[in-house]
Amino acid sequence: MNKQLLSARVIGFFLGPLLFLFALLFIPADFISPGANKVLAVAAMMITWWVTEAVAIPVTALLPLVLFPFMNVMNPKEAALPYADPIIFLFMGGFMIAMALEKHKLHERIALNLIRITGTSGNGIIMGFMIATAFISMWISNTATAMMMLPIALSVIELVKKDKTQLPHELPKAERNFALGLMLMVGYASTLGGLATVIGTPPNVVFKGLLERFYHEKIDFGKWMLLGVPVATTLLLMTYWMITRFLFPNRLDKIEGSDKLIADKLKEIGSIKKEEKYVLAVFAITSFFWIFQEAIDTYILGKEILNDTNIAMMGGMLMFLIPVDLANKKFLLEWKDTKQMQWGILLLFGGGLCLAGGLERTGVIQVVGNWIAAQSTFNVWLVFMLITAGVVLSEFMSNVALVQIFVPVIFGIADGLKVNPILLALPVTLSASIGFMFPVATPPNAIVFSSGYIRIKDMVKAGFLLDVLSILIILLASVTLLVWIFG
Repeated sequence: MNKQLLSARVIGFFLGPLLFLFALLFIPADFISPGANKVLAVAAMMITWWVTEAVAIPVTALLPLVLFPFMNVMNPKEAALPYADPIIFLFMGGFMIAMALEKHKLHERIALNLIRITGTSGNGIIMGFMIATAFISMWISNTATAMMMLPIALSVIELVKKDKTQLPHELPKAERNFALGLMLMVGYASTLGGLATVIGTPPNVVFKGLLERFYHEKIDFGKWMLLGVPVATTLLLMTYWMITRFLFPNRLDKIEGSDKLIADKLKEIGSIKKEEKYVLAVFAITSFFWIFQEAIDTYILGKEILNDTNIAMMGGMLMFLIPVDLANKKFLLEWKDTKQMQWGILLLFGGGLCLAGGLERTGVIQVVGNWIAAQSTFNVWLVFMLITAGVVLSEFMSNVALVQIFVPVIFGIADGLKVNPILLALPVTLSASIGFMFPVATPPNAIVFSSGYIRIKDMVKAGFLLDVLSILIILLASVTLLVWIFG
């Protein structure tokens, strides 16, 4: 482990409790409102541990559940309630659907077929990987997507290398740029694809949950896609152009053997099995209801029955209920498959919602928001500064923790300015997923960096330019599409 990272974790481990005690001892008990000093004490420890990752992030998220009742901020029932929020079950259902896609290798079949369509030149292959990676990442975790695509991409790079014994830094420029561009594209597309849907990346779900908790306002699946798909598509095309034409051009023509490699991998998977057909059917039905739920509720059912959560859980449960061999009690998913479930993320959502509830109840968010609002006005520069802050912070801390901490404060600013909170907070949520400069910024960055084909200076060079362009694209979408959809 990097020594600097280890030192930061050790410092953070002791600094968190020290800040907790400092807040309890030196912030007046009636500061803002009774109990505000206690909530701030818990927030100080949680933020310190989240930023330094001194303690496992999900464990840190359990602190409000334990400390708020103990400190008389909330009773046990109130403290536990956010950990069973509907948003958590939305993500749980999404996880179940993703597990079925992965278990039966349907995601791999989709990816390989998409890559085969886009051609076998250097840039064609990179585009194929971009489309396949981004599409898969819309529905399953960006980490799982990057892990799946990495070995396939490495196999293609081996085909390109004329001298198989050469180390990555010894490759001719064209081959080195191809390998570098392909690795970066897999990492970046894994992240950007998740922006397109509300379940594509955890920050999106956190934002949705916070919005419902603070304002009882919902953003349904289809409405999110009206913004998410254009933003994600624009960012992907911009990233592809920057990598293949400007930063790392490879100019490689048809790559011999790539067709065969993809065909061999598809042959390995074999013809589509009944399990895959069932998973595909459930996936398609769930996606249909997610996208058209508002129209179905309004024009067919006549009242609000469908929502993102019950649709997600319907899809997830069907994976456990559809048999593939009923005599032997085999279903698309079995409970033992949930060992792969990212339970920690679900706890993280609950902890963030509980902390936000404590900050709101004691008036901390409103005071901070009103103070910042008094120093500014709602204009494009404010949105620009918030987006920039989101991108910069996402390079150094968990994007989920960033949204958990930052978005409630932005809600306070929006209330102070008397503007729609979505117009300020949603751009920041999107920007929190933009972390292109460092391997530690996102799991996909770390995964592709481990290939050995990317040097830190290459990632920083590409990441800095892409961060800047991403800020501008999200800003443009915020003052046009976002206002049109939610204004």
